[in-house]
Amino acid sequence: MPDARGERTLPRRMFGTMFRSLAVRNFRLFAVGQVVSVMGTWMMIIAQDWLVLGMSDDSAIALATVTALQFTPLLLLTLYGGRLADRFDKRTLLLGANSASGALALLMTPLVVTGLIELWHIYAFALCLGVVNALEVPTRMSFVSEMVGADLLPNASALSAAYFNTARVAGPAVGGLLLAAVGPGAVMLVNAVSFTAAVTGLLMMRTEELHRATSRTARGGVVDGLRYAASRPDLLLPLSLVGVVGLFGMNFELTLPLLARTVFDADPSAFGLLTSALAAGSLLAAFATTARRGRPSTGVVVGSVLIFGAAESLTGLAPTFPAAMGLLFVTGFAALYFAQAANHRVQLGSDPAYRGRVMALYTVVFTGTTPFGALVIGWLSEELGVRAGLHAGGLAALLTGTAALVVEWRRVSSRSSRSYGRSGTNSQKKGKE
Repeated sequence: MPDARGERTLPRRMFGTMFRSLAVRNFRLFAVGQVVSVMGTWMMIIAQDWLVLGMSDDSAIALATVTALQFTPLLLLTLYGGRLADRFDKRTLLLGANSASGALALLMTPLVVTGLIELWHIYAFALCLGVVNALEVPTRMSFVSEMVGADLLPNASALSAAYFNTARVAGPAVGGLLLAAVGPGAVMLVNAVSFTAAVTGLLMMRTEELHRATSRTARGGVVDGLRYAASRPDLLLPLSLVGVVGLFGMNFELTLPLLARTVFDADPSAFGLLTSALAAGSLLAAFATTARRGRPSTGVVVGSVLIFGAAESLTGLAPTFPAAMGLLFVTGFAALYFAQAANHRVQLGSDPAYRGRVMALYTVVFTGTTPFGALVIGWLSEELGVRAGLHAGGLAALLTGTAALVVEWRRVSSRSSRSYGRSGTNSQKKGKE
């Protein structure tokens, strides 16, 4: 039976293990700034989506167009953004990207406040924000290893997902309440101001404590990064799964507003609760993965995508608003657990010289394909209802996960057969001797 001292110290050890990356000052500053700015971004997303639906008579196509415009630059420019991240100072690039995002939000605010906003303004804002994100996302993902080093990378990556989903829980809930109380203009202004936290955190970092490579990659470009990834079958399988899930399964910015408004006839605050339920599940998954210390197996990646597919399909059957919240919680957990498993398998298996480009490729296949998925799911939701869109996303994940299981089983079986054949040949040789 453990003594009282042991009972007191065990939770402390667990707490210390879970949050060990926060002992690094630079990462701590980065995390605080990101929580504030990402929370502002999610508040803005709630206001923007509600604004689009109100201006377009609840058009799924209009909402899908905004999503497509925001994510198309990720598809077209993220690989180049990853190349820039491998060649130039990541902290400087992030300072520029966050400043640009804040400036865009600030320019949008007076149009919303004065009521002069039109759909094309929102379309243009989404496109410009997508261009900035094409640089920011791969740079931010690869910058984590510079702040904490390789040993703490899995924990820091999981904590990054944790703070992101903390913001996703709080942002939509607060944004929905603020939207209902004072309107979308105030939400846009809060988002603009929130980027000052991210910029301040980056400026306060001690650059001498960053784990930078001794020399920058002076040769090679985007194509070299693609060739490197193509030469690694262990990277291709998780990247393929991420591509399908990102294309069809992760269109919640499109499906959740439609689910709230057209199925449950919810108000803005209730819409925020649906988004927060999804994020709360993701947050729990993020904390669950903080204990990971090494590269996850292919089985973990494939198993988590199958669970995600089943959960999203069931969400499409939710009969009531509380049931939808509960199923979205499970869906959010499975989605984040899968994304983290795939992220860690890809990032921890990549050569640091190519990591910016490999994570850019990860971003492209995960979020850059969203424009096409948004249009497909948007059309399906327009024709058959939003439940059909959720079913389609879940089914795509289930089918792809099953196919990956078959591929992995055949690979393992083939390797076992070769090993058995070599063992049998050696035995025969020994027998002859």
